[in-house]
Amino acid sequence: MSNLPELTSDERSRYEWQLSVSDFGEEGQCRLKNATVLVSRIGGVGGTAAMQLAAAGIGRLILAHAGNLR
Repeated sequence: MSNLPELTSDERSRYEWQLSVSDFGEEGQCRLKNATVLVSRIGGVGGTAAMQLAAAGIGRLILAHAGNLR
């Protein structure tokens, strides 16, 4: 896991299920923690996608929306 951030004990507990997924494990979770994702148009499906990405442990989430939120 060179140059990837390490998981804290709280993160290991929070993402226990994801860590147990075959071929994902701790390296996959560390990659999520190190990732940056841009979600555009957060008013509809993008809002739900942003919540799921945050819950999955994305390290940096950038939200952009040019219209009005309802």
